[in-house]
Amino acid sequence: MVNSYKAPKLPLPPSLLGSEVGSFTEFTVTQRMPTIARRVIVENNFSPEINTRIERLATELPTGALPPLVNDTGVDFPAWHTYLESYKGQRWIDVPWFFAETYFYRLILEITHYFRPGIWQAVDPFQLQKSQGLEASVDSTILLCTQVNKWLEDAEIDLPQNQTALIALLYFALWGNRVDLSLWSAFEDDRSRFDIQNQLTHILVNDASQISELLTLSQGGRIDFVLDNAGFELVCDLCLVDFLLSSSLVNQVYLHLKPHPTFVSDAMIKDVHDTTSFLAATNHQQVTSFAQRLEEHITLGRLVLCEDYFWTSPLPFWEIPNSLKNELTNASLIIVKGDANYRRLLGDRHWNITTSFADIVCYSPVPIVALRTLKSEVAVGLKSEVVEKVAKSDHSWLTNGQWGVIQLVAY
Repeated sequence: MVNSYKAPKLPLPPSLLGSEVGSFTEFTVTQRMPTIARRVIVENNFSPEINTRIERLATELPTGALPPLVNDTGVDFPAWHTYLESYKGQRWIDVPWFFAETYFYRLILEITHYFRPGIWQAVDPFQLQKSQGLEASVDSTILLCTQVNKWLEDAEIDLPQNQTALIALLYFALWGNRVDLSLWSAFEDDRSRFDIQNQLTHILVNDASQISELLTLSQGGRIDFVLDNAGFELVCDLCLVDFLLSSSLVNQVYLHLKPHPTFVSDAMIKDVHDTTSFLAATNHQQVTSFAQRLEEHITLGRLVLCEDYFWTSPLPFWEIPNSLKNELTNASLIIVKGDANYRRLLGDRHWNITTSFADIVCYSPVPIVALRTLKSEVAVGLKSEVVEKVAKSDHSWLTNGQWGVIQLVAY
C-alpha cells in the first residue's frame, strides 16, 4: 500500500527523459547503460544463452522498446508488473529516466536468473567491481580507521572534538570513492586537524556544521541512513556510523540497503558483511579494531541492517509504502546518500535549480540530510550566483561527480 504522505508543496515539473537530445540522460540510456550490460558479460561466467540475452538488451537500449519482465519468482515481480503497465510498448528513451534505469537493473537480474533456483541464483553480476573497489582502497582504509580511533579517544574528553570529527566524517561520507591519499597530508603532523580545503571549495551547499551540532546536542536516539555504494564509500559511511555509536552520540543506527544488486555498486546487506569480514582479515590493528566494533554493534542490535524493495523501485520518495514510512518515523534524523537516492528524493524531475530543497522534501516525517555528489542533471537548493560561477569554471559540473552538496532540512 502506498502512503498518504504529503507530496512536495510545489507543482511537479516533467520527468527527465532519455530522448532529451544532447543531455546526460540521453548519453546514459544510449551509451552508458549498454556499456554496463556488456561489462556484465565480460566480468562473469554466465551461460551463452544468458550472454546472448544481455547483448540483445544492450543493442536494443538506444532505439528499442521496453521488453516485458518474465515472472522470475522475484518477490517484487507483481509490483513491477504494475509499474510497467503505463509504459508498455514505449521506447527506453521515451520513459522517465529513473524508471528506465531501475528497470534496466531489474531486467539484468531476470536475464541472469538471479531469483531462480539454480547455479546462478543470488549471483551478484557486479560483484567483481565491488570487490576490486574494496581491495584498491586498503591504504586509505587504514588511514581513515586510524583517524577514527584517535577521534574516539579524544571524544571521551572533548565535546568540541566531536563536532570536528563529525564534520570531517560527513565530508568523507560525501566524497566516498573520490577520497584519495592526497587528503591525508595534514594528518602526518597534527592528526587533530582535517585539511580538506580543496574539497570544501567543491561543496555547493554545506550544512555540515548544523548537522554536527544537531548530532552532538541530540544525545541518544536513532539515526536512519539510506546507503548508496559498496567499496570504500561504504567504509566511509560505516566510519561515520561507528563514530556516532561508539561515542554514544546516538543509541541506534538503521542502515537501509538494497535488497538486490542495482546501479552496479549499490550496497546490500551482504556487502556490509563482506566489508566487515574483509576489514577483519587485514591484520592491521587499527582496521581490525574498527571491524570488531562494527560486528559488536550489529550483534548488540545497535546497528540494524534492513532492506526494502522500495529502494530498488522506480517510485519517488513521496510514494514510499506506509510500512517503511512508519519505520523511518522512529528516527530523529534520516541521512540519504548518493546521486540515485537524491534523484528519488526529487522524483527525478526538471526542478528549477534554485527551488527550495525543503519545499520538495516536506513529505519527510523527520529532519533529513542529503549527502550527494552531482552525477545527473537534477539539483535544487542552489543560489543562482553559485550556479553562475561554477558553470563558468566547469561545463559538466552537474554530471562529473566533482561537485557535492550537504543539505539539511530540519523541523
